[in-house]
Amino acid sequence: MTALFRRSATRCITCTVALAAGLLAVSAHWALADFRLCNNTGSRVGVSLGYKDAEGWTTEGWWNVSARTCETLLRGALVARYYYIYAVDYDHGGEWSGHAFMCSREKEFTIRGTENCLARGFDRTGYFEVDTGEQRSWTVQLTDSLEQKPTRPQPLRTPPVTQRPPSVAPSAPAEGGKR
Repeated sequence: MTALFRRSATRCITCTVALAAGLLAVSAHWALADFRLCNNTGSRVGVSLGYKDAEGWTTEGWWNVSARTCETLLRGALVARYYYIYAVDYDHGGEWSGHAFMCSREKEFTIRGTENCLARGFDRTGYFEVDTGEQRSWTVQLTDSLEQKPTRPQPLRTPPVTQRPPSVAPSAPAEGGKR
């Protein structure tokens, strides 16, 4: 009886350890569901982000991202297909911008809504669009224009109107290249 009890206890402990290891692996996998930005330039950059969640449009900033590093901008599974980025090069000037106009300001901010930015005391800033293809996680790569590889022209597409802010032009510049 004692030997049988020991074998059962050993199996139970082994199963418990295996289950714990499996749960740890799954939780580590879920932790990878983030929206990240990598600064592949030789400069420090400031980044702001726009997105639409269940409560409407939000813009947030600023994340200061050192040269040749990555930063997690949003943790967890993505809540939208389209995200919008505006970034500035602190060291050499220039910006990464687009035609999706949203509200921002020079100091740290979280702003709800994209309408009447100037009347509400904010700046009206052009963000570039990032189409995540409804992936659970995404990483944007910022590069210097000289480092950027040539890309094929993208066909125009018409996403659902509910996904875009009201002041978005029909096309946005390619992701990641500095002007």
